[in-house]
Amino acid sequence: MNTSMTVEQRKLLDLHLQLILEVNKTTNLTRITDWDQGQLLHVEDSLFGLSALLKAPEGRYADLGTGGGFPGIPLAIMSGRQTLLVDSVKKKITALESVIHQLGLQDQISTYAGRIEDLSLQQPESLSVITARALSSLPSLLELASPLLQYGGHLICYKSNPDQDELDTAKNISHKLGMEYSYHYEGYLSDNTTHRMIIVYTKVSEPEVALPRRVGMAQKKPFKS
Repeated sequence: MNTSMTVEQRKLLDLHLQLILEVNKTTNLTRITDWDQGQLLHVEDSLFGLSALLKAPEGRYADLGTGGGFPGIPLAIMSGRQTLLVDSVKKKITALESVIHQLGLQDQISTYAGRIEDLSLQQPESLSVITARALSSLPSLLELASPLLQYGGHLICYKSNPDQDELDTAKNISHKLGMEYSYHYEGYLSDNTTHRMIIVYTKVSEPEVALPRRVGMAQKKPFKS
């Protein structure tokens, strides 16, 4: 990825992973318990989307379904953006708040424990960029992100190998949701076997449908082409 970083950034990235692996012994934040796997599948994977974040409009950034703070905390460390970590599981957010304080990033990174749809009602069009990794299908992500994004804001989706049907459905419904495909890039992590794709969409208009819908509808009954 040719990602350059300072010594301080490297220390924070390592400390974040160390703290998450420690917390994970008592609070389930990740299925990964091995340091090397964590470096690859959490830290390096998170930074695979850094160039997309750096290209996004300036302003507040949120990581939806953040879990152990990946990719949100690594991207915050590397970009310096004001960051909001969002997860519906309260115990995960409680654990992350402690981690954020131990990293000394409490003035930069805040948290929201609740559903994305509720956040959309409380803070509509308040974000310039959103990331989502291993959260849901592209059609669902477009729906969840649209009411939160400002005009021109970017949705950065982390994907492994999305099938053509998922890509086509997202393309066909994007304008209904006020979103438009912008670009993508893909490649392999440093193990040369783990494939990753970053797909970026832009908020271009008001959605043609009322958003957000009821909690859970985006995943249970996503819009179809």
